[in-house]
Amino acid sequence: MDPAGPQTKNQEEPKPQGRTGRNLPVAIGVGAGLGGLVFLTLFTVKATFLLYMGIAIAVALAELTSALAKRDINIPWIPVAAGGVAMVTCAYWLGSRDTLAALGLTVIAIVAWRLTGGASGYVKDTTAGVFAAAYLPFMASFVAAMLVPADGPRRVLTFIILTICSDIGGYFAGITVGRHPMAPAISPKKTWEGFAGSAVACLVAGTLCVMLLLHGHYWQGLLTGAAVVLAATIGDLVESMIKRDLDIKDMGTLLPGHGGILERLDSLLVAAPVVWLLLTVFIPAG
Repeated sequence: MDPAGPQTKNQEEPKPQGRTGRNLPVAIGVGAGLGGLVFLTLFTVKATFLLYMGIAIAVALAELTSALAKRDINIPWIPVAAGGVAMVTCAYWLGSRDTLAALGLTVIAIVAWRLTGGASGYVKDTTAGVFAAAYLPFMASFVAAMLVPADGPRRVLTFIILTICSDIGGYFAGITVGRHPMAPAISPKKTWEGFAGSAVACLVAGTLCVMLLLHGHYWQGLLTGAAVVLAATIGDLVESMIKRDLDIKDMGTLLPGHGGILERLDSLLVAAPVVWLLLTVFIPAG
């Protein structure tokens, strides 16, 4: 007989978790909800997608600000947030020249804003602020630029599908056949087998999306998929390195089964300028 006695009905059952420690059913449900909002905003009034993206970037900025504050690094978040709104707005309505101007003015605002806080920590705070502005809203401005043409929603959808396929392909290959660590000092659970799964998923998705959604050639899809798997992997490793440096598991807890918003944006942020550039070169705006 079990010395602990029979299990009572009101005892909490353990929640199913995968090898990554995530609650997979909950993670899938949350991911489906986020994806549904992408479709809803992209294919109704596409400018509403900018609002959706802006909210996500704002939450990610709050997560990054909170995480860095634990190491006594204080982002001047007001000029970063205001500059971020300006960058994304300029990318969609005004163009690249104005977006670059907004980035430059944001940097000036950050270094000026922090002057009132005293000399102690000035360099690390302003450096973190410039990093946050470049890493979050400036990278996101490439998604806004992608959305501008008449076929912009299909371009953005292609970008999102490819990046998600990189994550999903890597996840399932990693938990099923993953044996050889890819970067154990940065992300111990990331394996070369998982990277191969990401590559296969991205190459297939790239070919299908570019041909079916954007009416491009198969080789353009293959090149775009190959570029995305590299960029998405770098984005994932960068965010893992940030968390390792700050000695935290997740950037936040807003998304059950995922962690924080930044956990879902890491690959997308780095892949955005890559996909924008390739689609601009390969597919005439239409």
